[in-house]
Amino acid sequence: MVDIATRVWNHKWKIDPIIRSLIDTDFYKLLMCQSVFRNKPDTQVTFSLINRARHIRLADMVDEGELREQLDHIRSLSLSRGESTWLRGNTFYGKRQMFTPAFMEWFENLRLPPYHLEKRDGQYELTFEGAWPEVMMWEIPALAVLMELRARAVLNDMGRFELQVLYARAMTKLWEKVETLRTIPDLRLADFGTRRRHGYLWQDWCVQAMMEGLGEKFVGTSNCLIAMKRDIEAIGTNAHELPMVYAALAEDDAALARAPYDVLADWHEEHDGNLRIILPDTYGTPGFLKNAPDWLAGWTGIRIDSGDPAEGAETAIRWWQERGEDPRQKLVIFSDGLDVDKIAALSAQFRGRVRVSFGWGTMLTNDFIGLTPDDSLAPFSLVCKAVSANGRPTVKLSDNPNKAMGPTEEIARYKRVFGVGEQDRVEVVV
Repeated sequence: MVDIATRVWNHKWKIDPIIRSLIDTDFYKLLMCQSVFRNKPDTQVTFSLINRARHIRLADMVDEGELREQLDHIRSLSLSRGESTWLRGNTFYGKRQMFTPAFMEWFENLRLPPYHLEKRDGQYELTFEGAWPEVMMWEIPALAVLMELRARAVLNDMGRFELQVLYARAMTKLWEKVETLRTIPDLRLADFGTRRRHGYLWQDWCVQAMMEGLGEKFVGTSNCLIAMKRDIEAIGTNAHELPMVYAALAEDDAALARAPYDVLADWHEEHDGNLRIILPDTYGTPGFLKNAPDWLAGWTGIRIDSGDPAEGAETAIRWWQERGEDPRQKLVIFSDGLDVDKIAALSAQFRGRVRVSFGWGTMLTNDFIGLTPDDSLAPFSLVCKAVSANGRPTVKLSDNPNKAMGPTEEIARYKRVFGVGEQDRVEVVV
């Protein structure tokens, strides 16, 4: 097992690349990339870094030269032979050859496109422009680099023994969570913590702790590199990026209203089984389900990623019942702002009513809250989103207006088209 504290100490003496592989990313990114490669390869997009926690002035903490060095290193990466063999030959979700030969040939030759970096008012403006399949692959590594460089900036002032004690406390904190999770009947839990992790080594340690501590209750990780390295399941389906870009490409209001379903129609042609998971909240869950075509009710399940999670699951249960489906045969995946108490409560509330699974993210792989005197390692909300497609702005409404993004006038238009009324605001911590 890697001595993380010693490795962190050694960061002071040499550059240690944060991203060492193009598959140090989330599995859903590869699935979505293949879908985009097939359906909309020529769409031009812009992705941008968005720090929702403006009080954390990243540009004042993270050295620009080191950030550029890390980003430049990512641009030098390509798939190794072993990584390509794993993607081509491994079984994902019970299916061999999940990735087509055409996509794999393209991916094996991929080098990530250029980036644009500026400092403005204590924040970094980091953007990526180009063809959608190429640019979208920047999202996860860009976030992971910024999160780890911020952690390194804080850890840089700590001595060797102080680092050893810090990580011992963090390990103890996580293991206490594992001991609580062990007691939850029928638990199904996966690591979703790549994008806002403390660091790669820490995420890998957390996954190993879950493997040993939870056994079969731990079903896999979203991180492809760790899944390959630890010989466990790679977990993930799709994200808000797809409907956001499809919607931006819509020519009129009627096409805009169809866009979220066009995404899933394309997905339906490509995937079956447990990959047929609806993510309904991009433009409001109630309206999405109300207007959904009947064939979507036959999909395997729903992922709840914003708003009140219990309310979202209850809405899904009612929708399945109205469509003549048995909710007990359906899967609800909770993935927003989870920690142990919420996992336990949701598991108890819905046990026996639906099949329940959890995608545990930031509070698994970056819970250093209370472990430094000024809480300078506490996680915060940093995202990298598609902000335009073919020159048109993207919009996300969410079930939580605090997560909404896009120009004000476009947000108003989308609310009108999708029939989104008043929404409850929920604090966005991570």
